[in-house]
Amino acid sequence: MPWRVNKKSPKKLYYRLLSEFMLQQTQVKTVIPYFLKFTKKFKNLRSLSRSSEKKIIKLWEGLGYYSRAKNLLRTSRILVKHYNSILPKTVKDIKKLPGVGDYTANALLGLVYNKPTIAVDGNVKRVFSRLLNKKQDYINFDQLIEMNKKNLFKTKRNSDFVEAFMEFGALICKPKNPKCEICCLKKNCKYLNSYSKIKINKNKMIKYKNYNIFCYLNKRKQIALTKKNNLGFLNNFNLPEIQETKKRINISKWKFLKSYKNSISNKKLNINLYYKFSNKIPEKFKWHYIENKKEFIPTFTKKILNQVSTLF
Repeated sequence: MPWRVNKKSPKKLYYRLLSEFMLQQTQVKTVIPYFLKFTKKFKNLRSLSRSSEKKIIKLWEGLGYYSRAKNLLRTSRILVKHYNSILPKTVKDIKKLPGVGDYTANALLGLVYNKPTIAVDGNVKRVFSRLLNKKQDYINFDQLIEMNKKNLFKTKRNSDFVEAFMEFGALICKPKNPKCEICCLKKNCKYLNSYSKIKINKNKMIKYKNYNIFCYLNKRKQIALTKKNNLGFLNNFNLPEIQETKKRINISKWKFLKSYKNSISNKKLNINLYYKFSNKIPEKFKWHYIENKKEFIPTFTKKILNQVSTLF
C-alpha cells in the first residue's frame, strides 16, 4: 500500500494521517487512487495545510463523506501551526484534532510512534470475538486488551502489529468465507473448535435503501438544488429533493424518468428519479445550470444531472 513507508521517512506522519482519514468507512481499493492523487498534488503536511477547502473538496470528489476532507484540512493546519508538524504523543491529545476518534487516534499512535496499542475496528473486533467465541456486544475490548498486554505486545514492532492485526481480520478472519484452513490461530480459536463446519449464507442479499429523487427543471436547462436535505452521507451539498420511499409523498404531479442503483462508500441505494418542468420552486432551492462545469457538484448529483440532461 502506498502509505506504507520506511519508519524513518519524513513522510510517515503525512502519509499515515492522510490514509487514515480516507480509510474511514471506505475500502482500501477505493482509497488508493485518491491517496496517490493527493500526494502528487501536496508533497507534505505543510503544503496540504496551505491549500483551500475548495481545492481539497475537489480532489476528494467521489470519495464521499466530505466532512472527512474538511477535518483533514483543519487537522493539518493545527499540526503545522501549533505542533510544528509533529503528532501529539497521547491518545487524549490526538483525539482533540478534528475528525479523530478512538480508532484513528490509536492507529496513529501505533503507526507513527510505534506505541503498544491496538486500533479497534470491525476487523479487530471480529478476530477477538471469534477467538473467544463470544458476541461482540458482550466483550469490553479496552479491558480485554489491557488485561492481555503482556501477551499482545511481546515485541517492539508495535506499528507492524497494529497494521497486521487489522489486515489479518480483513484477509484471513473475513466476515464471510474466513480462511480457517490457513489461519495461524486456529488451534486456539474457540469459534472454529465449537463447530465442525462454518455455516455461510451464500444467498444473503445486499441490503439497498430506496430513495425517490424529485427534480425541478426549467426550459433554460436549469435544475433546482438545495443543501437542506438532511442526509448524513451528503450533508451540506447541492442535491435535488430526495426522500426515502417509506415516506408518503404525493407523486401524481411528477413524471417518472428512470430507476438505477448507486453506491456511496459503504451505502447501497436504489434510486427512483422523477422530474417536472416548473418556474416556481420551494424557497430552500436555487437554480443551477445543468452543464455548469465550474461549480463543485458531488458525483452523486452529477449522475442525476446526466440523467435529466437527456430531457433537453
